[in-house]
Parts: sequence; C-alpha cells; structure tokens
Amino acid sequence: MAESKLELKSPPNPNSLIVSAPPSSPPESPPVTTGGGFVPAVWFRQRPKIRVTTEFDSDSSVFFHRISCKVLDSLAKLKFSFQNNGKGELSDPQLALTSKYLSLHYDIEEKNALVNASFDVAPGLQFKAVHEVKSQQGELAMVADLAGPAYKFELSSAVPAIGRPRATIRFPLGEVSLEEKEEEAEEEQAKRILSVSGILKGQIMNGVCTAKYKDEALDLRYCFKDEQMTFIPSISLPSNAMSFAFKRQFGPSDKLSYWYNLDTNYWSTVYKHNIGKDFKFKAGYDSEVRLGWASLWVGEESGKAKTAPMKMKVQFMLQVPQDDITSSSLMFRAKKRWDI
Repeated sequence: MAESKLELKSPPNPNSLIVSAPPSSPPESPPVTTGGGFVPAVWFRQRPKIRVTTEFDSDSSVFFHRISCKVLDSLAKLKFSFQNNGKGELSDPQLALTSKYLSLHYDIEEKNALVNASFDVAPGLQFKAVHEVKSQQGELAMVADLAGPAYKFELSSAVPAIGRPRATIRFPLGEVSLEEKEEEAEEEQAKRILSVSGILKGQIMNGVCTAKYKDEALDLRYCFKDEQMTFIPSISLPSNAMSFAFKRQFGPSDKLSYWYNLDTNYWSTVYKHNIGKDFKFKAGYDSEVRLGWASLWVGEESGKAKTAPMKMKVQFMLQVPQDDITSSSLMFRAKKRWDI
C-alpha cells in the first residue's frame, strides 16, 4: 500500500498544515540478545564506572583488593574487598553499601553486619545510630546546634543502656564530655562514677596551646610554628613525663625532624627530601628499637593512587638494625588503581 499524503492548498503561508499518514510497516529495530553475544551500546554508556584497587605489602606477603562503583544514580557506593596470600587463599571478604544517610558493612566470614544511620530530624537537630547485628549492641545519639553550627550539644547512649547517657558540648575552642564509668575496685560489684574529659585549644603568643584531660590525666602541648621552624614541647601530669619535638625546614624540598623524650631518653630523627610532587626520600633512626631506616616514595605519600603517575604508588624501605646489620631487610609496598 503506497503512502498517502494530505495537503491543504492555500496561498503561501508559513503556518501551512501538512498531515502525513504513518508508514505501512514500522522500521526494523536493532537486534537485542541476552545470551551474551550482543549488548546494546546504551548499556555501556549507562553502566557505572568500576574502580579496582590492589595493594601489596612484602612484609606480610598479602594482597588487598577493593572493587567499588556508584549505584542508584550515584546516590550510594557499593564496595567489595578481600585479601589473598601468596598461595591464593582468600580471606576477610567484606561488602559495604554507603550513602549520605545510611551505610551497611557486612563481614561475610563472620556473618556480621554493622549499620550506621544519620539524618536531620529538624533544622539544627541530627539523629545518629550505630548497630552491630551479631552482638546486638549499638549507640544512639542526638546532636543539636546551639547558637549556630559552631556550638553543638550531643547526647548519646549505648544500646542496651548500661548507665546514664554521655553528654558532650562542642565549641570553637574544644569540647567537654561528661559520662558515667565503672570505677576500678577490689569489690565484686564495680561502682559507677561520673567522669569528665575534654580538650581545649587556644592561641598563646605566636603558638597554639592544647590541653587534654581524660582519666584523671592532663596532657599539655604547645606548638610554635613559623615558615622555617616548628617547636613542640609537651608534658603529662601527674606523671611529669616531658618531651619535645623540633622541625626545621631547609628550603621547599628538605625538612629535618627530631623528637626527644626526657623521661626515657629515647629519641628519633627523620630527614625528608622531596623530588617534585611524586617522589619523596626519607631516612631516620629510632633509638627505642635501635633501628635505622630509609624509604623512597613514588607517588604522593599522603595522596591517593588516582593522583599518582599511572595511578600507582610504590614505597621501598630499607631497615637496618643497629645490633645486627647483617639482618637488614628490604621491603616494598605497591598500590595500583584501575578505572573500568
């Protein structure tokens, strides 16, 4: 049957109407098979990118593998990780699904799951929960803003509850917590008491002073830093243990660090030399373990593998014991990422 066409004959008009009948037979659709032979190109375009990361440590001779991808239109991330030794034996397989409000970590060998949830109940009020399925234990917490987001009040309690909830106040200069703990005693029934802990930071002269108080112990630390030098003395009370750290920057590529404990007379030193962004050499000595060492980093030490050359980070380390130089060892670590 031939195609039909209707035209309204009228003087030239840009708004003329043309009506065409549909074709007699629909166009052929591209073949789609599900047996693995042909997969539509659309599927490849819509498939989430898969990231595969492999790490190896020669000291333990263990490979660590991680496979991850974004799912649910990038609202969540699915991750599977496992280890294997030189014999190919797999161990510690874990599966994780994380999102902004909910995360699930499942240990396949232990058949145990850890669930984390966090969401806003109201403006300035947040609810957080942690639950371990196997032990049937967890924690519930409510966090409220006080006079702006810089000031927060958190009230948390273990599940099942074993005492009064823990209260924490956070502010720009630190935080203070009040919780109930068991007092160590020789009696069969331990006594529960209220315990205070906290941390305070403040600017004093040209440095920052930090005070940490926990379990009736006070740690005081002062950090002075300028463009070339850092000096950090610290003392612990009531033990009166003192130590200090000294760091000196020699240009943009060289740095020397030294740490000394006045209570034990142990000391350590580290020298760092950067060669561009992706290469770093470090050497040091630790008197406590009587060990000298040197290492070379290929790829930024604190960066991720995706920013390293060829998305691969490598570290070589030489350890030389002072008491037995013949037992020196050379180790290396490698981390490689693939984007599929």
